[in-house]
Amino acid sequence: MALGCAMAYATYYGRALRWAIFLRPLRPDATLWNLLKATIIGFTAVVLLGRPGEFVRPYLISVKEAVPMSSQLAMWFLERIFDLLFALLIFGYGLSRVQSSQAHVGSALQWTFQVGGGVVWGVSVICLILLVLLRQHPRLFQSRLMDSLSFLPARHSERVEKIIASFLEGVESIRGGRSLLLVIAYSFLEWILIAACYFCIMRSFHGFFDFGLIDLFIYMGFVSFGTIVQLPGIGGGLQVVSVIVLHELFGIPMETASGVALITWITTCIALLPVGVPLAFHEGLNWRALKTIREESSL
Repeated sequence: MALGCAMAYATYYGRALRWAIFLRPLRPDATLWNLLKATIIGFTAVVLLGRPGEFVRPYLISVKEAVPMSSQLAMWFLERIFDLLFALLIFGYGLSRVQSSQAHVGSALQWTFQVGGGVVWGVSVICLILLVLLRQHPRLFQSRLMDSLSFLPARHSERVEKIIASFLEGVESIRGGRSLLLVIAYSFLEWILIAACYFCIMRSFHGFFDFGLIDLFIYMGFVSFGTIVQLPGIGGGLQVVSVIVLHELFGIPMETASGVALITWITTCIALLPVGVPLAFHEGLNWRALKTIREESSL
């Protein structure tokens, strides 16, 4: 469990390294320590406040590095796209190899998982290729997309155009081939560390069950999408999905599955608080500051 916590903390350093690449066009000399602090505080805010806490990290980076808040929101969006693509790649690979796992599925469901895994893996590869192509012709993409959405009312069209412009602003950070390769490499490193964290958690239950690599990928895929539902202070989606997958799919007793879900939540979320909360207070974050963050992020 201690090693799992260390791997979890290492993921925040990996995220800070990746964000430094995103920042290069605006701030080539960004301070890695500032990015690391903002990352830890940002994820602490997500644990305590739920998904609205996602705006804390872009806000802190915009203040510390003196860059526009809108640019950091665009980079946050771009980061989420890369994370989603890698999560889909891992999940799709795991599902396509479900016959090699310990999952208790019938032949029909096994075939569905295999086909679904192949489709997910293929779609994620296509999306990654499109993202690479998009960086070459961003303005053409914006023009064509806005032309196709010309039927929208003016106020909705303006909002959509603003979102697209923000996204393209983030894409500008990976226009260079070296920057793109670094982002992909850091994203790969990020998910290696996440997998190592989950592997350590599973090994802490050695004797109750044994997970192979494919089992781990399937579990990671389900749990990654379960974390989308993040209730303030109590998590929610992670624990529920973890228990359901372990009990229903892998046949692990409910008591053990609940223990794994609890330890996963503590290792990946709660263990961050002893460091994240003092850092937040040190940076002067309070309810007034959080209200300001929310107002600025909605502009």
